[in-house]
Amino acid sequence: MSTPVREPGVPAQYRHDAVPTPALAPLAAPGAATALLDAYRPGEDRFLATPHRTLLARGTAAELPHGDAPVAVRVKELLDERRRAGDHDPVVLGALPFDPSAPAALAVPRTVRRAQALREDPLVALPAEPPAATRWQVREVPSAAAYGEAVAAAVARMRAGEFAKVVLARTLELTGDTEPDLPALLRRLARRDPSGYTFAVPGGPGRTLVGASPELLVSRTGGRLTANPLAGSAPRSADLAEDVRRAAALLESEKDLHEHAVVVDAVREALAPYCSRLEVPERPTLVRTAAMWHLSTTVTGDVADPGATTALDLASALHPTPAVCGTPTGLARRVIAESEPFDRGAYTGMVGWQDADGDGEWVVTIRCAEAEGRTLRLFAGAGVVAGSSPEAETAETGAKFGTFLDAVGASL
Repeated sequence: MSTPVREPGVPAQYRHDAVPTPALAPLAAPGAATALLDAYRPGEDRFLATPHRTLLARGTAAELPHGDAPVAVRVKELLDERRRAGDHDPVVLGALPFDPSAPAALAVPRTVRRAQALREDPLVALPAEPPAATRWQVREVPSAAAYGEAVAAAVARMRAGEFAKVVLARTLELTGDTEPDLPALLRRLARRDPSGYTFAVPGGPGRTLVGASPELLVSRTGGRLTANPLAGSAPRSADLAEDVRRAAALLESEKDLHEHAVVVDAVREALAPYCSRLEVPERPTLVRTAAMWHLSTTVTGDVADPGATTALDLASALHPTPAVCGTPTGLARRVIAESEPFDRGAYTGMVGWQDADGDGEWVVTIRCAEAEGRTLRLFAGAGVVAGSSPEAETAETGAKFGTFLDAVGASL
C-alpha cells in the first residue's frame, strides 16, 4: 500500500498524503506545483506536468512486465493487482516507445504527490536559472544534408503515388564536459512553456527521458475524452509583426492544412468505434510554444462504455498517428526504418499516467531528449507530404531543436 513519505525539498505546508485520489485531484495552493518541480531528482523519480495537474512520483512499487498481451490489458491487470494488494488508488506512470512491440517503461510508483497545473501556480513566472557553461560537442545523425536527401526521396515516392505522408526525424547528440543538470534543465523547460506537457521519467537503465511536448494524444475523465492532434508547423519569430505573419500564413497554407486534415481524419476514424458521440471541428486553430506555431484541432467525445475502455485503450487505438508516423501506417513505418539511421526509442511514443478506474492522460513524446551519462540525444521530426521541400523540412526540424538547445546553452 502507498504510504505518506516526507519529501525533501517540498515545504511542509505542501506535503500531503501520497495515496493518489481518483483522477489524481490536485492540491491547489500557491507554490505547490513549483515545489514539486523543484523537488524532482533523476533516478527513480517521475515528473509530469499537464495543463490540469502536476505530478511527482517517487520510487517503484511495481513495474509493468513485458508480454504479448496489449499494453492496455497489462496495465489494467497490474493496477487491479495493486488494488487487491491493498493500494486503494494505484496509478501507473511512465513512457511507451514508438514501436508498440518494444518494452514499455511504465511503473506503479511508491508515492505520488500532486498539485495544480504549473500554469496556475504564480511562482512559475519566476525566472529559471540560466544553463551552466558547458562545452558541448554536437553530432548530427543524420547530417542535415543527408536528412534533406531522405526528404527528397520520400517526396519523389509520394508524387509517384506510393503513399500520402511520412514523418522523418533526425537527432543531435550533445556530449558535454560534465553530466547535464537534469533538474535544472527540467525547470527551464517547464518555466518556458508552463501550459504544455513537461516530463522527466526513467527511459531504461541509466537513461532519463526529458521533454516538453505541446501535444496531447488523448485523455479520459470518466466517460469524457479529449484528443488534440497537432500537424502543420511554422517557426516563431522574435519580431512581433513577422511572428503574426507566419501564424496567419500557416492558417492558409494548403500544404499544412492538407497535412493536418490527414491526421484529424485518422484520429476520427480511430476513436469513432469507442464513442457514442464525437465532435471534430471543421477547421483547425493555432497553438503556440516558445519556438513553434502549430495547427491544432481539439476533438471531444463521450466514451460508449467507460467500464471497458480505458485512457490507454484509446491511446493505443490512436498510436502511432499520421502526425508522428505517416499514412498508410504500415508503409510509412517501413519508410522510416529505411530512412532514419537510428532507433527512435521513446521518441514519438507516449508519456503519461492512468489510474485503476481507467482515467488518464497520454501525451505524444516530442520535443524531448534522452539523457545518458554526459550525452543528451535530441530528436526532431517533420511531416513530409508531396508538397514538401527538403529545405523547409530541414529548417523545421532545426527550429524544433531550438527548445532544447536554448535550455542547455548549445547551438547547431
